[in-house]
Amino acid sequence: MRAIGGYFELELPYQEEYHKEAIKLNTGRNCLEYILRARKYQKVYIPYYTCDVVLEPFRKLGIPYEFYHINLQLELAQEIRLNPNEAILYTNYYGLKQHYTETLAKQYRNSLIVDNTQAFYAKPIKGTDTFYTCRKFFGVPDGAYLYTDKVLEIGIEQDYSYERIDSLIKRIDISPEAGYIDFRNTSKALVNQPIKRMSNLTQRMMQGIDYRTVAQQRRANYLLLHEALGKDNQLELPLPDDAIPMVYPYLVPTEGLREKLIENNIFVARYWPSVLEHTEPNDIDHQMAYLMQPLPIDQRYGKEDMKRIIDILS
Repeated sequence: MRAIGGYFELELPYQEEYHKEAIKLNTGRNCLEYILRARKYQKVYIPYYTCDVVLEPFRKLGIPYEFYHINLQLELAQEIRLNPNEAILYTNYYGLKQHYTETLAKQYRNSLIVDNTQAFYAKPIKGTDTFYTCRKFFGVPDGAYLYTDKVLEIGIEQDYSYERIDSLIKRIDISPEAGYIDFRNTSKALVNQPIKRMSNLTQRMMQGIDYRTVAQQRRANYLLLHEALGKDNQLELPLPDDAIPMVYPYLVPTEGLREKLIENNIFVARYWPSVLEHTEPNDIDHQMAYLMQPLPIDQRYGKEDMKRIIDILS
């Protein structure tokens, strides 16, 4: 029975959830685990250029996997032929590869798994297992969305997120630096979590986002950076008309750019250090992990912020 009266909860605007028809789970890696358990794949091909947390469900379930390389267009560098009960996992890199993802879906049909953790706004492809994560695009503690027509017949408990929001609050109330340790601790706490339903808190936060404004700001910021930096960028990635990017991927053969940006309070992640362990220096995947700078273009920033990034890199 719903409580009436008493103290107030956190005030959040209420709008329609973007992926309202998806299965709502606690993490992206658990969406992948759900797929692997439901489909009972015997082997999966995964890109070298991916986050090491992707390997977590494979190791947990003991499912063999094999790496494949990508090229400078962020597409498969080699042809992969699948045997029965095998699948291929492809990442929709930076939210820019939806059209290529659709091409792969026609080729591999329901043996394709789409990792849309970097492509929150990309539409799921009918008949193709697809998953998304919330933390890479929005200020929420956890949460993920899954599209699949294969139901995993297990009981799934409810997750709770109230212990994972310290970094989000501290960034507002104090500073980004004050909440960084909490952010890292939250990331660690999500390791090896069982499959759970998205928490009520995260779902409520996701229902409070102005998705249209976020999309417009991300596109505008990407286009500003691309206009200024695209001529030097080894990645030729113009923004498709229907794409909402996660970052602006900037690849130039110059060492020390990441440190230079951080010295100027522009915090860039590294995608992904573990890739360096599995690849050779001449591999595109290796160069991406070592030299590519994922420049922030998200909804918190505008034209002046982009100009500051451009000035530092010019």
